[in-house]
Amino acid sequence: MKALLPLAKTIAQRLIARRETIAVAESSTGGLIAAALLAVPGASAYFLGGAVVYTVTARRALLGIGDADMAGLRSATEAYALLIARRVRERHSAVWGLGETGATGPTANRHGDPVGHTCIAVAGPEERAITLRTGSADRLANMDAFAKRALELLIDVIPNS
Repeated sequence: MKALLPLAKTIAQRLIARRETIAVAESSTGGLIAAALLAVPGASAYFLGGAVVYTVTARRALLGIGDADMAGLRSATEAYALLIARRVRERHSAVWGLGETGATGPTANRHGDPVGHTCIAVAGPEERAITLRTGSADRLANMDAFAKRALELLIDVIPNS
């Protein structure tokens, strides 16, 4: 978590300077992204909320994404990460939304994505989605790597005022 703080501080500074807000929907990171953003003093100025969307039940209840919304989609894809980023942004009326979905391990997910695979997306004035594959079966290391890459993506996308 301490390794994530410098990244979270950079994001916080940008969001505060721009008077912008963020909401997070994460899955395989288990709340680490939100925790890092909330660890920065003054987080209430930019962090509107978040959800750990780890199951279909959570997806339906927390993001209002039903089976019809998932037609032609599956989790752990860039398209799905973008969908949840857009939906969490919309539901919180945030400027930015971040979505993360993946397979931390120790085994591949049910769709056949390898362990160490995640897709991360940012929705807002600019949208971007990426895929990261660590090649590692270490669940905790993957959670950290996924959260770190998500924060790096936010830094890449949110302009420095």
